Order: sequence, then C-alpha cells, then structure tokens
Amino acid sequence: MTTWLITGVSSGLGKALAAAALARGDMVIGTARRDADLVAFESQAPGRALGIQLDLAVPGSAAAAVARAEAMVPQIDRLVNNAGYGMVGAIEETAIDQARALFDVNVFGPMAMIQAVLPAMRARRAGHIVNITSLSGFAPWWGTGIYGASKYAFECIGQTLAQELQPLGIAVTNVAPGGFRTGFAGTALVEAERHIPDYDDGARQSKLSLLAGRGNEHGDPAKAAQAILAALDEPAPPRHLFLGEDALRHAREHFEMLEGEMQRWEALSLSTAYAL
Repeated sequence: MTTWLITGVSSGLGKALAAAALARGDMVIGTARRDADLVAFESQAPGRALGIQLDLAVPGSAAAAVARAEAMVPQIDRLVNNAGYGMVGAIEETAIDQARALFDVNVFGPMAMIQAVLPAMRARRAGHIVNITSLSGFAPWWGTGIYGASKYAFECIGQTLAQELQPLGIAVTNVAPGGFRTGFAGTALVEAERHIPDYDDGARQSKLSLLAGRGNEHGDPAKAAQAILAALDEPAPPRHLFLGEDALRHAREHFEMLEGEMQRWEALSLSTAYAL
C-alpha cells in the first residue's frame, strides 16, 4: 500500500487523484482549506482518507501540515503538490501584490512542502515528489503571464530537483496538464485588478476563451488520475508528463518555434565569442 500526501483534494486533479488512489486501496492524506471539504474527503474511505487543513498562503503552514502527516503514518511515499489557483490579466494590469500572492501559493507553498518532506525521504533513500504544473509552464499565452510565470518557476524547481535527488533514490515527476474539467476557470480563477481597454482585443481574450470553454474542456480528470497512477508506478517514472492532446500540441508548437528561432539566429548567437 502506497501512502500519499496530496494538497488540494477538494477539487480538480487533486480530488480525482486522491479518489483513484483510495479506490485501489492506498492511504491518502489530503489537504484542503475548509473543514467541510475535509469531512467529505475522509468519508470516501474512513481510516485511509485522512484530512489536514492547509492554506499554503499562510507562512509556516506547509511545515506544520507535513509534521502532522508524518505523525499519522509510518512514512509518506508520494507527495503531490496540486493546490494552486489561476489568474488572468495582462502584465500591466496585474498588481504586484496580486502576483506575490499567487507565487506564495503556486511556488513558495509547494516549495515549502518539498523541503518539509525531504528529510525523511532522504533518510530512507526513497520517495516520489509529484508536481502538478501546467502547459502554461512551457507554452505561455497572452493574458495569463503571471500564472504562467508561476508555473515556469515551479517547472524549473521540479526539473532541478529531479537532478539533485536522483543520486539519493528519490524520484520527481512534473505533470503538465492542458485543459481539464476541473473548475479551473471557475472560482479558482482570479482576475487582474486593473482593466485597461487597450488589451480588450488581445490579452483579454484569454479570459473570454477560458470562460467560454468552462465545463466543456476535453480533458477528463478521472482519466488524468489513472494516467498519473500508471506513470508513477513505472520502474523508471517520467520526469515530465504532459496530459491531454492540447498540452502535447501546444508544447510541440512552442518547442518548434524556439528551435526555429535558434536556427535563424544561430550565426549571431555564435558571433559573441572571443576571436582566436
């Protein structure tokens, strides 16, 4: 039986992944901000679904939550950093305080969770850290720059972490979903404080697109959860897992654009060396 610690089990991929892990007999410690969500989570599998209240925006809350979790079970096999939220708005429209608040939850909160679980994992030379990032951490699109920046940062943390922990027997997998019916475009979506009309025909379209597609996204969270389970159970699990046709398509388009730029400007790039 695998023991999981999953943040944000009240909705989205966190909820679906927790349900899939419980359905196969695993133990899941799940976090949520509201007591009602914790009660609903624990009712799925009494004794194997254990809830902890956690608000990643509160300093010190991650370390306290991990300490509680480690007191509940012999060990935590897998940490899943899932909790977070989205934001839309042009860069110019987004208040610095809004950006900081987003990074506190999407970057620094998960980083604190990672730092809190690693001592025990290092002592055992075993464990798996799973980071739910986003397609936006690879292929940015206008109107979502601050959210994408948080996912870019988390992608870098996860990719670097994988290099640092491989010699210690600890695996790291970054999961980058595309559009899934998780409620992302609902209550979990924050809008920039300012409204600058010049962006109505450009960056503002990201919000309109997300709202128009809400509830009709192609991705099924339950199938995403099964795909994550299958990947993590592999003897050599992936460091990167894209989920959804749109994630693969847009990531490939972005990588092809970058390759094209490098080829086009290769001579100029190489012109910067000292002359021999």
